[in-house]
Amino acid sequence: MSNIWIICRKELKSYFSSPIAYGLMVFFAFIAGYFFYAATAIFVSRSVESQMMGRSMPMDLNEWIIRPVLMNVSVIGLFLIPMITMRVFAEEKRSGTMELLVTSPVRDLEIILGKWLGALIMYACILGISFLNILILFAYGTPDWRPLLVGYFGLLLQGGCLLAIGTFISTTTRNQIIAGVGTFAICLLLGVLDWVTAFETGTAAKIISYLSVVQHFEPFSKGVLDTKDIIFYLSFIFFGLFLTARSMESLRWRS
Repeated sequence: MSNIWIICRKELKSYFSSPIAYGLMVFFAFIAGYFFYAATAIFVSRSVESQMMGRSMPMDLNEWIIRPVLMNVSVIGLFLIPMITMRVFAEEKRSGTMELLVTSPVRDLEIILGKWLGALIMYACILGISFLNILILFAYGTPDWRPLLVGYFGLLLQGGCLLAIGTFISTTTRNQIIAGVGTFAICLLLGVLDWVTAFETGTAAKIISYLSVVQHFEPFSKGVLDTKDIIFYLSFIFFGLFLTARSMESLRWRS
């Protein structure tokens, strides 16, 4: 466990010692801030219209602001995660330290979990920026905090499974750009697979749609903890890390 934490800290240090972390945070802050502003503006506009029409029923902050913001943040993650994982192993290969890493007395599983956990913490730090926006709602309103926590738990699960896939892809090349593009292509594909049900209703279409990571996040955005969605994300994380382990074994054998 100590080796995992040491590798995790090293990975986090490498993020924050370069412009990567700060650039991603600034990019995310602008995009997430815009979505929060747009959702809040729509909520205020609808509230004013409702009052002018003589309706006294209060509007739900969670449904009108928090849920749309969380759904949009889950889509933004599809673009951010490739930039987080593209350097995880590709940079080690490029700099020539990969051989030292795979021949060190540290087990492959410890290396993989340490790097994946570092990337996940990096992603959680980025998500924290959107959480600061939502905290404003608690200063001026009374949103339900439980669906909010469930939503962010879902974002971490979704991010974890895509980070696992990105970590695997990063072991297959020494070029960070190729690793980033490959991860982005997979993330985007996994995000839009549920579109197939718009023009197909057969069994095959339902199976393909089930593999969409965004579709499984929707219950979390509503504050619903569904076991099947948690199992889906955990299975995807295991699958991605399993592929990474097999790739690491191949690299160790070649070394």
